[in-house]
Amino acid sequence: MTLDLVLKNAQLVLPGGGLTPGSVGVKDGRIAVIAETGEELTGRETVDCQGLWLMPGVVDPHVHFDFGDPETDFETESRAAALGGTTSILSFHRSKELRDSFPVVKERAEKQSCIDFGLHFGLTSQMHVESLEEVARRFGVTSFKLYMMYKGAAGAAKGFTEIDDALLYAALKATAAIPGAVMGVHCENVEVIPALRSALKAAGRNDLKAWNEQSPGFLEAENVFRVCYFAEQTGTSVNIVHMSSGESLEIVRYLRQKPSRHAGPPIYVETCPHYLVVDDEWPAGVLAKVNPPVRGKADIEALWEGVFDGSVTTIGSDHVARKRGTKDKDIWSASAGFPGSGLLLPLMLHEGYHRRGLPLDRIADLTSANAAKIYNMPSKGSIAVGKDADLLVVDPDLERTVDHAISESYSDYSPYQGMTLKGWPVRTLVHGRTVMLDGRITDEARTAPWGRYLDRRT
Repeated sequence: MTLDLVLKNAQLVLPGGGLTPGSVGVKDGRIAVIAETGEELTGRETVDCQGLWLMPGVVDPHVHFDFGDPETDFETESRAAALGGTTSILSFHRSKELRDSFPVVKERAEKQSCIDFGLHFGLTSQMHVESLEEVARRFGVTSFKLYMMYKGAAGAAKGFTEIDDALLYAALKATAAIPGAVMGVHCENVEVIPALRSALKAAGRNDLKAWNEQSPGFLEAENVFRVCYFAEQTGTSVNIVHMSSGESLEIVRYLRQKPSRHAGPPIYVETCPHYLVVDDEWPAGVLAKVNPPVRGKADIEALWEGVFDGSVTTIGSDHVARKRGTKDKDIWSASAGFPGSGLLLPLMLHEGYHRRGLPLDRIADLTSANAAKIYNMPSKGSIAVGKDADLLVVDPDLERTVDHAISESYSDYSPYQGMTLKGWPVRTLVHGRTVMLDGRITDEARTAPWGRYLDRRT
């Protein structure tokens, strides 16, 4: 067999292990052979990795690629993601009528994206619930999201008038009837927030910590219990997305251990790099405003504990390509969310591997394998024969300073601006073709992007 590409002299990050010296051969966009050191492979192209790590491409399960410039986001943001080693993303999509909007988004993304992509559908109405089985079957979308923060007056301000516990229950029940489906939920008890916010505003508060204090961790934790309990009653696999508080994680641990849950569907937990790194006194201030809020140091440490012990299942960036103009306001009126997809792996390597000693195989699970498994992407997630050749050559000792000006993103700022991170990918490959090399998107990836839609029907 003549291989298309050989990646030799690498330290392979293989499932369930540490670093293994060897080489990888690629044929027709897939991993065709994994060879031990000394075994010669022949290919049309050979890349000498010079002892650097070879890792599976990052699967980022939480991005918003139509919140910056919807017409070009899949172009700019896929490039920004690839710079940091992300090779597949799942982007949240919501509209009044998903059956009409999906084909438009898919076609646009297929023309623009240099990495593979799939969608989650946001559910905001009873009509969405009633059409759930149809859209899953037609479009291969088997993961959904419900926004508890858009209940009542908060939802009405966004044009959502049907989000309540009845919709949550109905959506969970409909999800349970779809093979392999997962319901993600934004957990935040927004109905209590006004009782806390008014005093903070009256006191003239305009700092990042005030955003945390107006929606403290216990409001997330209360919603986590409600969502997980409803999911238990409906037999639904549920994912608590962008978990921010230690108390929320304690509740999930408790519910996972209940005898009634032992044979039931899983509770997954996703957190984000900013909840592991950024606290509510971060010098970027309003630029780090996000929902749920960044918390205090105790919550950061509690979530890291969950990362180490397996309580946290996946890491997602929650990337939103906002412009700084939407942020240069007071804390109460500035937009929520910020860019971060291209920094997911570098932050986990810097903060997790180098600073805290998080094992590499755990990082690979959190940033790739687990998301591929949960969201039914069997060709993704690890270095194994038959998988897509979505691979990263990583220099663990390379130090770079975060600079939004070279990020490729539509966004024009970063809350991590000026932060020096240790550990970066120097080559990103999607289906065995190089998308990024030495911090630059390749000309081929710019002119003829080859990202594919991820149909996730079981």
